[in-house]
Amino acid sequence: MALRYSALLAGAGVLLAACATPPTGTSAADLANYEAAVASLGCTLVTEPDYLAVGIQTGLTREQLLGMTQYQLAARRAESLPEGGIKLTTGVCA
Repeated sequence: MALRYSALLAGAGVLLAACATPPTGTSAADLANYEAAVASLGCTLVTEPDYLAVGIQTGLTREQLLGMTQYQLAARRAESLPEGGIKLTTGVCA
């Protein structure tokens, strides 16, 4: 399952590279909360439970979480992991 998310996010990241913007309906505070939540998980999102934990911590919908992850990849603030998922590469995760 994680591999599918990784492939989806990596493909979307390439398409969004030219126009990296956070998802519609999210704020700078949502972005900060997302980054803090992912950092609390060791800076990675790999499994479904990881996404659920970030969703609970941030209050973002599943679609917003996926959009935020795509944004992080497109803005080069995260990288795809070979085993699937992503790792944030900025802030406390640098």
